Amino acid sequence: MSAVEAIASDLAAVMLEIGQRARAAAGVLAFASPQSKVQALLAAADAIDDRRDDILSANALDMRAAEGKGISKAFLDRLQLNDKRIDAMIEGLRTIAELPDPVGRVLAEWTRPNGMTIRRVSTPLGVIGVIFESRPNVTADAGALTLKAGNAVILRGGSDSVNSSRAIHACLVAGLTAAGLPADAIQIVPTTDRAAVGEMLAGLGGAIDVIVPRGGKTLVARVQAEARVPVFAHLEGICHTYIDKSAELQMAVDVTLNAKMRRTGICGATETLLLHRDMVATHLKPVIAALIAKGCEIRGDATVMSLIPQAIAATEQDWHTEYEDAIISVKVVADVGEAIAHIGKYSSHHTEAIITEDAGSVARWFNEIDSAILLHNASTQFADGGEFGFGGEIGIATGKFHARGPVGVEQLTSFKYLVEGTGQTRP
Repeated sequence: MSAVEAIASDLAAVMLEIGQRARAAAGVLAFASPQSKVQALLAAADAIDDRRDDILSANALDMRAAEGKGISKAFLDRLQLNDKRIDAMIEGLRTIAELPDPVGRVLAEWTRPNGMTIRRVSTPLGVIGVIFESRPNVTADAGALTLKAGNAVILRGGSDSVNSSRAIHACLVAGLTAAGLPADAIQIVPTTDRAAVGEMLAGLGGAIDVIVPRGGKTLVARVQAEARVPVFAHLEGICHTYIDKSAELQMAVDVTLNAKMRRTGICGATETLLLHRDMVATHLKPVIAALIAKGCEIRGDATVMSLIPQAIAATEQDWHTEYEDAIISVKVVADVGEAIAHIGKYSSHHTEAIITEDAGSVARWFNEIDSAILLHNASTQFADGGEFGFGGEIGIATGKFHARGPVGVEQLTSFKYLVEGTGQTRP
């Protein structure tokens, strides 16, 4: 056996053991009391608060390494932790702890003509593999949500966030230990070797029940192409904001500015702005001026180019692009129907917002667009599990099977049927 083969064999063995430990922990969590899970989450939140300085120091190491590589500002923003973001992690864990326990809920119940009673009851999925890149807060969100839903989780973070993720993971393990739950319920892959991703996608000998990728298009495309287990995923966040003919001006300015510029690197950031042609005279320049004042580059169609001197001509590729940066493409459309048609052609089915006071336009927006999240008079940056009251999210799913939109504790459960009879036999 060559040295390379020996290393690969060792990694496969390590990953297989991680999977076996996760499967054993999932068996315990499936029957864990709601109180023990709450205790673990609250203890983990306290540990993050107590070890705040350690987490920030670890993140500083990751930030220095990333800056040395000349990585983009959007990537650095996703990677960076500060007191505000740590506070958000802590609040997320505490919110998740307070949610109703999703395991054992009776989802439906009915009695058949023969007298048998059937109940559909929620159950954990089992073992969840989460593969993510630069956002260390995913460690806390994924660990907390999977635990609340009675699942074990295997976390494989990116090499750029390795120190931050390990520091947060240690707090989650402290919470599990304090509650008497198995530490293996939340594991983090101990290597940054990309071969570990391949091992997870293969399912770790049947240990992993579902994979959730959190990262860029390249990562998600690889997961969807290679995974031998089900995947909750979206490829891109090409999100749209449309200013309709009856949009109030100040609302249009405020919502669009927030949708694009609050955090440009997140998947809920608006990438394309659509504007009703009747609003060009009153709304185009104020909205664009607000964006430019915040440092946003404008890529526009012919109408936008004729009215905005700073605009760059948009190409066909721009309508397909998730910038993850302070860049927005802008197009003037004839009406809500043309806006919907544009979204149908270019959207990644993530999040779309309409700004309008017209009830008919809202009805068409909600009924005719096939995206996971649709908003009226609100920023696309609300596409977030925490903002939905979920305490956090394990990802935003844009597929149609099982989970869609922010994946919270309810989406991390399956169900089984419990059938009670009195001696019935089938004729």
